[in-house]
Amino acid sequence: MAGRQWVRVRSKVGQKPPEPEKVAITAACERFLAEVLRPRFLPEIRPSTAFNYPVAILGKWHGNKYRFLQRFRCDDPDALEPEFDSPFARLEYAGRDCFDVSWYRHTGEWWCLHRSVSLTEALRLIESDGHLHPV
Repeated sequence: MAGRQWVRVRSKVGQKPPEPEKVAITAACERFLAEVLRPRFLPEIRPSTAFNYPVAILGKWHGNKYRFLQRFRCDDPDALEPEFDSPFARLEYAGRDCFDVSWYRHTGEWWCLHRSVSLTEALRLIESDGHLHPV
């Protein structure tokens, strides 16, 4: 029997997109935010002194993941923070034009709903799947 040994195989999990592709992904997501999410889920800001209220919908990179966030404000003088971000959907870069789409659960965990979809399909899923909508 031939000698065997363990070897480390680098996986593509967690790989970051090349800079030109990252710029293109960011531009597509920013257009999606401006044309779809903000008009639909943030048509006007309604201040409240008793409750947190949404003031913005934005996106940010975190490693190889592009997260969609909803920013809330609280006008209560006893609030710990006047503003905070709450994520609601995430695109995880898996390869060239290949993403996993995840939903942020109330438990603080990300739950992958769709695997290996194109950027166009991922944005369409965020638009149509109620789990991936902001609060």
